[in-house]
Amino acid sequence: MTDAGRKDTEKRVDDSLPMAVLNAIRNPVIMVNDKGLVVFANWQAESFFGASANYLARHDISAFIPFGSPLLTLIEQVRERRAAVNEYRVDLSSPRLGADKLVDLFVGPVASEPGCVVVVFQERSMADKIDRQLTHRAAARSVTGLASMLAHEIKNPLSGIRGAAQLLETSVDDEDRALTRLICDETDRIVSLVDRMEVFSDERPVDRHPVNIHSVLDHVKAVAKAGFARRIKITENYDPSLPAVFANRDQLVQVFLNLVKNAAEAIGDKPDGEIMLTTAYRPGIRLSVAGTREKISLPLEFCVHDNGPGVPADLLPHLFDPFVTTKTNGSGLGLALVAKIIGGHGGIVECDSQNHRTTFRVLMPASKGKAEDADPSSVRGSSR
Repeated sequence: MTDAGRKDTEKRVDDSLPMAVLNAIRNPVIMVNDKGLVVFANWQAESFFGASANYLARHDISAFIPFGSPLLTLIEQVRERRAAVNEYRVDLSSPRLGADKLVDLFVGPVASEPGCVVVVFQERSMADKIDRQLTHRAAARSVTGLASMLAHEIKNPLSGIRGAAQLLETSVDDEDRALTRLICDETDRIVSLVDRMEVFSDERPVDRHPVNIHSVLDHVKAVAKAGFARRIKITENYDPSLPAVFANRDQLVQVFLNLVKNAAEAIGDKPDGEIMLTTAYRPGIRLSVAGTREKISLPLEFCVHDNGPGVPADLLPHLFDPFVTTKTNGSGLGLALVAKIIGGHGGIVECDSQNHRTTFRVLMPASKGKAEDADPSSVRGSSR
């Protein structure tokens, strides 16, 4: 190669390098010129705004963000002061960008281009979800202490009350016998509630093995179709190459039966009700382990989707807290138990809900071994 050719090649490499670096960044990055036009957007920014870089370049930044957004004020401040600023937890939610678009912003001037500023977006959604998951675990621990106390301080007196009511039942007339029967029924109901809470006080190590999640979900689907979801369409969209999950199979069945049952109850008698079970590999999610420098990777994503009416917005942040429920006769312990089980496996569970679209998402670590119940016939890669 001649010197001229080598220099030309080096120039092309040097010119493309900044673009390659910006496209490798996992955060959306844009540059806004002095007229407000988006003159540059990396690949993540195109995905964030749902538009190509060429389309963005023909429009003012105000066309893509909510009216009166603090981002416009920050851009003007940076232009005037020629100094970078950071702003945290800025809400960019809109019909265009979607719900729950909470971001941290870095806005800085471009020294070589007067009037131009660079904006870097850091989405807060996953960080906030993990923070909420840690709160759920703390709430579950508080129920653990409450359950231990109830087992000793309430169940024993209830046994005496029930026994006394049974003795009275043999010596009263038919009219009063209904009252003694009521006492027995109500004490049985309270004992049943306490028994359910005692699950939270079980702190024994979880017996875990490599498990084929598709075998678990197929079992859950079969149970649901034979009972509470017999009139609801249940579809699947599985990733057939998914590795095994390191978990307790029975507890996973309990988790997903609970989530599918909740979805079926939310749908109710809706004629076009549908539940979808999905699995996917999502690298990049890592959770710190308390007390160590270790970080657990959570690449396995298992979801239960339904097209029911959705979860009320005011209830969504507290959905996994104990005793929180929208059901008339619900105890509010089902989802708290789900959070406890998944937390005990080192994973996280979250809920995203909009009108007619609710998703319960479980993120869990992969197993390094082979699944015990790996059955090729139970793994399907297409939606049915």
